[in-house]
Amino acid sequence: MNTFFMFGRYTSDAIQHVSVERTRQAHRIIESLGGRIKAIYALMGENDLVLITEFPRMAEAMKASVELKKQTDISFFTTAAMPVEEFDELVGEV
Repeated sequence: MNTFFMFGRYTSDAIQHVSVERTRQAHRIIESLGGRIKAIYALMGENDLVLITEFPRMAEAMKASVELKKQTDISFFTTAAMPVEEFDELVGEV
């Protein structure tokens, strides 16, 4: 599984619908695409949320980002992440 950080921004409408049920809905969407949520954090600043997720491939992460927008009206910026130890080894091979 690959790790992805999904940074979310609420629209003015989406902020009105913050709920435990919508968080459960996000879990269901991600799980339906073969992924899982490792953690979700509320943020202050440029982004309102970060979901730390795992997916088999980039394609599923992209589908989740689009589906979450359609279902929750929260826009997501999704980026791949790698543990720094793995990155150090990868760069050391170059």
